[in-house]
Amino acid sequence: MLENILDSHAHYDSQRFDEDRGEVLGKLFAQPICGIVNVGADLESSRKSLALADKYPQIYAAVGVHPHEAEGLPEDYLGILTDLSKHPKAVAIGEIGLDYHYDFSPRPVQKAVFEAQLILAKELGMPVIIHSREATQDVMELLRRYRPKGVVHCFSGSAETAREVVELGLYVGFTGAVTFKNANKLLAAVQAVPIDRLLLETDCPYMAPVPYRGQRCDSSMIEKTAQRIAELKGMEPQQVVDRARENTCRLFGIEV
Repeated sequence: MLENILDSHAHYDSQRFDEDRGEVLGKLFAQPICGIVNVGADLESSRKSLALADKYPQIYAAVGVHPHEAEGLPEDYLGILTDLSKHPKAVAIGEIGLDYHYDFSPRPVQKAVFEAQLILAKELGMPVIIHSREATQDVMELLRRYRPKGVVHCFSGSAETAREVVELGLYVGFTGAVTFKNANKLLAAVQAVPIDRLLLETDCPYMAPVPYRGQRCDSSMIEKTAQRIAELKGMEPQQVVDRARENTCRLFGIEV
């Protein structure tokens, strides 16, 4: 069993954990999980993420507005995020970005909210957690413009895009998608990312790796992701876990 795994992106505030959240987290922290960054998707889930961070020493939080939730925000949402970011265990602004797959919010609104949060993160001196789905061109344009520190999470782009993300000084987060059938493009991206810029994540309760696809994901399943990346990198799985943990701690300024 792998040890001291840090899940750099999870959503334990999700309703899918309401019935057994304490039990799940208790088992994870007994072993093998040493830390979790729980990531907000709107103002309410950002508050819930901070509440989890208050309750569990091993949990840190990110606060931000996901592109799905960009429409209908209160006028003072940036002020609210600023206040939330002052929490001692708030480590990033996220997740923020663009999603042109679902288009739950109009694209101009998504772009305006994404850009505003990039500016806010710069002002606060905090890293960002980027969501990018079928919006690579517009996301990369804004990353080139603002040069934030942070991570492009649940990476699904090409090796070429991954290399540019790294050149911009960002990290790249990989999920259980690396275990999926026909993931050749993603596997090429894994190979293109240096080990010192790679983060491990689950995005749970989503993105469960093979052989758990279709199940509710949790941080214990990150082992399968680490094993697949280790195969691609010619490393031992524990080495991947250790380097990814070091990278996550360095990016978010945390100790686990």
